[in-house]
Amino acid sequence: MTCQKPPDGGWGWVIVLTSFFIQFLCYGSPLAVGVLYVEWLEIFDEGKGKTAWVGSLAAGVGLLASPLCSASVSSFGARPVTIFSSFLVAGGLILSSFAPNVYFLYFSYGIMVGFGCGLLYTATVTVTCQYFEKRRGLALGIVSTGSSVGTFIYASLQKELILVYGLDGCLLIVGALALNILACGILMRPLPKLPEAAVEKPGLENVPDAYLIYHEKDQKKEENIGMLEKEKSDEANENCCCQENYPQMTQCDVIKDNCNSKVMEKYNCKQLVKNKCHTYLDYWEDTINLFKNKVFAALFINILLFDIGGFPPSFLLEDVAKSANVDNEDMVVPLVFILGLMMAIGKLVLGILADFKWMNTLYLYVFTLIVTGLAVFAVPFAKTYGALAVIAGSIGFFTGNWSIFPYVTTNTVGLDKLTHAYGILMFFAGIGNCLGPPMVGWFFDWTQSYDIAFYFCGICVIIGALGLLLVALPFWKNCQTKKLEPSPKSHSYVVAPAV
Repeated sequence: MTCQKPPDGGWGWVIVLTSFFIQFLCYGSPLAVGVLYVEWLEIFDEGKGKTAWVGSLAAGVGLLASPLCSASVSSFGARPVTIFSSFLVAGGLILSSFAPNVYFLYFSYGIMVGFGCGLLYTATVTVTCQYFEKRRGLALGIVSTGSSVGTFIYASLQKELILVYGLDGCLLIVGALALNILACGILMRPLPKLPEAAVEKPGLENVPDAYLIYHEKDQKKEENIGMLEKEKSDEANENCCCQENYPQMTQCDVIKDNCNSKVMEKYNCKQLVKNKCHTYLDYWEDTINLFKNKVFAALFINILLFDIGGFPPSFLLEDVAKSANVDNEDMVVPLVFILGLMMAIGKLVLGILADFKWMNTLYLYVFTLIVTGLAVFAVPFAKTYGALAVIAGSIGFFTGNWSIFPYVTTNTVGLDKLTHAYGILMFFAGIGNCLGPPMVGWFFDWTQSYDIAFYFCGICVIIGALGLLLVALPFWKNCQTKKLEPSPKSHSYVVAPAV
């Protein structure tokens, strides 16, 4: 069965709206976890580094498990995975309300909610791509905005719920809201499949009567068995007590059939193992070839450093304001709300800029990284709510560069290797998400100040950006053209406009 051509509309818009709300409901709390982080610090009285693992796991586990998430959606389909993930996310949030310590939160909030979000992200993106082809960019842009909208809405919602019902009540209500993913999942109808053309198979009802009669003497043995089976069957025939001239002795034919079937089973097993080995070897060979591309290697280092340094502010700014003794009355709007709102705007604006032919997406991406690094570097100098709000807005807007990251990856490795390369990069992005917030928390535990931590984060982002810019300069291409005998396996990056 093969799927029909993407309709680019119709029920596809229901899929887009459903996927938008799924990402809104599942990513709202994890991306606005900074509000919960402050409460967990007071309740469990643990170090900031240890407590920060909760939010970092929720953000990183889904990326780390992206190969498993893709395999699950491919095997079971988007609808079953979405329905299962709704219970996983909602169950994790509800269990977190009963957490006796921070270690329990590692499992309930970090792993359960994080893995559920990873499954839901893969499911929504997959089913959206199935329904759209010409308008795929627009559809994916609308769907991805759901997580950013969820960030700034859940930031205010969770803060109000904590004031009214406490932290436990907040998590119970948020978990109950996550159960609405189940209703959304029911609407994720798979794309109808077209019936395959009827293939004539040699069944008894389709075979002429003349072929139903076995003529032993008129039919050669080479026509009955394959070339591979011939040698093995000849050896087996030596042990048979019958010859072809005596068709009435059917025991020999049974022995030959058994021998042939065993030979074929053995051959098929060997061939299957051989094909699997070749597949794995080809995968690792392609991976090595990707890293031979100096721009991809720089992109890999950049995404790791960017998530280590650029991700922590998204849920630590609330605690930064508290550490700077900012009055709660002055914080009219939570900083996470500002960051999430500007991130949604940034995704749309940067995505539109990347579509212009005169715009080079690599340079645009590097520019956003440098500004993000400078904004993170400036956090220790902000001592008022207004300054922190400006920094939160700047970080949110320019970290919306996730919308142009696929463009940069495509320009670097090509469209045919995009899936492989993007999977590798997302895996290391997950590592960065898991390591960044705890490292900032450990810096605070050691120094009792966020200053050194955010200096470190800003430097990480800027180093990754400058390294990516350095290896992508046209200077390297000019140097390669001067070589008399360039290596046929060398990779060069040609600065090109957006795809």
